[in-house]
Amino acid sequence: MSFNPLTVWYQNGLKFRCTECGKCCTGTPGVVWITEEEIIALAAFLQLSIEDVHKRYIRKCGNRLALIEKPPKQGEYDCIFLKGKRCTIYPVRPKQCRTFPWWDENLTSKEAWQEAGKLCEGIDHPDSPLISLQEIIDQKQ
Repeated sequence: MSFNPLTVWYQNGLKFRCTECGKCCTGTPGVVWITEEEIIALAAFLQLSIEDVHKRYIRKCGNRLALIEKPPKQGEYDCIFLKGKRCTIYPVRPKQCRTFPWWDENLTSKEAWQEAGKLCEGIDHPDSPLISLQEIIDQKQ
């Protein structure tokens, strides 16, 4: 089935503004996938060798690569790059992070969007701007 922007439930856009709360970077254990291209950008940003980035921050999950997490603290699993509530690699964060909250599972229905909003205060936040359908499509890339 192909994507038809005229029939999606959010064709008039969605309200979202990142509040930099850090909640999408902590919580239950998870996997943040990262590509070799993203690792190269990360290494340049951190001014480390690609080998050092692999040693310090990357783990293998099956046949893919992912960021490691900090050791759990009080049941919370923080991204290795979360400091306080801030992402220390924000300009070069992996695509998985850049495209949140526009993940397919959050956009399947209004109910799914509202459920995601229970964890992300920027979803439907009172001060959130309306993000157009075209902007959502562009940000998902």
